[in-house]
Amino acid sequence: MPLESPAVTQSIPLPQALAPDADSFADRLAADGQTLSRRAITTVQINVGKMCNLACHHCHVEAGPNRLEIMTWATMQKIVGWLRQYKDELGIQVVDLTGGAPEMNPNFRELVVAIRALGLHVIDRCNLTILLEPGYEDMPAFLAKHKVEVSASLPCYLGDNVDKQRGNGVFDGSIKALQQLNALGYGQEGTDLRLDLVYNPIDYGLPPAQAPLEADYKKYLHDHFGIEFNKLWTITNMPIKRFEHALKRDGQYEAYMGKLTAAHNSANVDAVMCHSLVSIGWRGSVYDCDFNQMLQMPIDGPPGSEGAPGSIEEHVVEAESKKLWDYTPDELIGRPIQTASHCFGCTAGAGSSCTGALG
Repeated sequence: MPLESPAVTQSIPLPQALAPDADSFADRLAADGQTLSRRAITTVQINVGKMCNLACHHCHVEAGPNRLEIMTWATMQKIVGWLRQYKDELGIQVVDLTGGAPEMNPNFRELVVAIRALGLHVIDRCNLTILLEPGYEDMPAFLAKHKVEVSASLPCYLGDNVDKQRGNGVFDGSIKALQQLNALGYGQEGTDLRLDLVYNPIDYGLPPAQAPLEADYKKYLHDHFGIEFNKLWTITNMPIKRFEHALKRDGQYEAYMGKLTAAHNSANVDAVMCHSLVSIGWRGSVYDCDFNQMLQMPIDGPPGSEGAPGSIEEHVVEAESKKLWDYTPDELIGRPIQTASHCFGCTAGAGSSCTGALG
């Protein structure tokens, strides 16, 4: 059995209930007299492709080495053009690059340079181990040169737990990559090179409180490896894709959905990330969030249903949906957010977003 830290593995004790209906989240909003719509766009999150050097058990993208979906430079140029045209009108501040391993897109560096030239902040959702792969050795220096914020996945500070979720040897590689980033100034006091770590529960529980867990991470990583970082973001595992498959395999899906719905906090609805974010697919289609993207729920276009990763249906949805550059700001602001039962993952407990707990 792997070593486990109580602070890391503790699940919030909650009553278990039957799995909710497909959009019981919308029913809950209506019962509470709440609505959910986009108020602004301060963050544009772009999935530049589903190729990854890892295939993590909790991955809601179902990314992996065999995924061939990659955003082209032509698509990137259209997105950059849209950002240039509307960034000031909308007040866009952040472009959040995700994947897969976003660095594996052959035009990743060109995209970063183009976005930074617009004066926008860039986040790289990094799995850390990609920085050690052949051909990527100079990636940390590139990220530092262009002042790219690194949001790095490290679901535990104990090696056995990380390898259990992400694969053998991933923890050791992650530690080496973090030390390289620290050596460049990332996570260090007095620099503007931001390094945040991302925690996902190893088991089928909800994340523990973010602040004390961050303190545990900082102490352990500093004492054992000399590693420094800025913030820890605790993110709930969404009951979709690989994590959903694991839940159903282990007979835990209904119990997990019961935990999410029982822990729903209506105060979190006002703070969820879809109020001020759009998510862009690898062919330029627009979604209310990254999770809706993986469930093939575009804001305009043919809805899909879950199939095999990389299925024809998945590609049709992405190809035929309306693209970012086809929208004006007025068509995006004030628009109702599409919801389904997985949205309880964002409002349960302390809440969850791409930048951690909401409350």
